[in-house]
Amino acid sequence: MDATFKRAELDSDNIVVDIGLATQELNKVLAAFNYRNLDEEPQFAGINTSTEWLAKHIADQLADRISEGALGEGAHGIDAIAVTLHESHVAWAGYERALRPSG
Repeated sequence: MDATFKRAELDSDNIVVDIGLATQELNKVLAAFNYRNLDEEPQFAGINTSTEWLAKHIADQLADRISEGALGEGAHGIDAIAVTLHESHVAWAGYERALRPSG
């Protein structure tokens, strides 16, 4: 699983995102899926939980955490998030989404 954070300009510390906070929040998002069959989860009833859908769901969760400030104030400058899920060494799928600028 790869998460890519994108922005047009580096922040005042010359980084895109605090990688420690990004890793911490990504681990929290992923913890909800560990050792679970998503097709058996009531919240995903009727949803085709494809790799692409899961990549979108993770990207949306990360976007919410950025909006809430969990990745630090500097993360509000992130323009986009891309999430790639590797099914094997030769097959993967991903999803990229833009972030709305915070007001």
